[in-house]
Amino acid sequence: MNATAVVKVTRHFNASPERVFDAWLDPAMACRFLFATRDGEMIRAEVDPKVGGQFTFVDRRPDMGDVLHTGEYLEIDRPRRLAFTFAVPQFNPDFTKVIVEIAPAPGGGSSVTLTQAQVPAEWADRSKEGWAMILGWLEAALAE
Repeated sequence: MNATAVVKVTRHFNASPERVFDAWLDPAMACRFLFATRDGEMIRAEVDPKVGGQFTFVDRRPDMGDVLHTGEYLEIDRPRRLAFTFAVPQFNPDFTKVIVEIAPAPGGGSSVTLTQAQVPAEWADRSKEGWAMILGWLEAALAE
């Protein structure tokens, strides 16, 4: 069995927990930050926001073509918690588990802690960087 890691990223947002939570499940908003890349173009964003529902995002990247990101919602507890499976089959067919926890922040806004479990150890650093980038783009999308 290959070694796995847990990746955790935390970020503060100047938006309410409800706005932050809703962004994850709204395809028009999610395609602006979720699984997007700097040089890519999001060409498909499908979300079935219910427990057992699936999501599909396809980012067209100039250096590698279309990259599929997919998963299934395991828990939807607005505005506190969202859990889903996640895979990028082009790189690894195995699914990991992602938990997004959102809490009101002291002084206003909200705090998001994203935890990804079962990450292949060799992908842990890149996964952490990727989630940090995604949360940064979420912040920018919410500010617009």
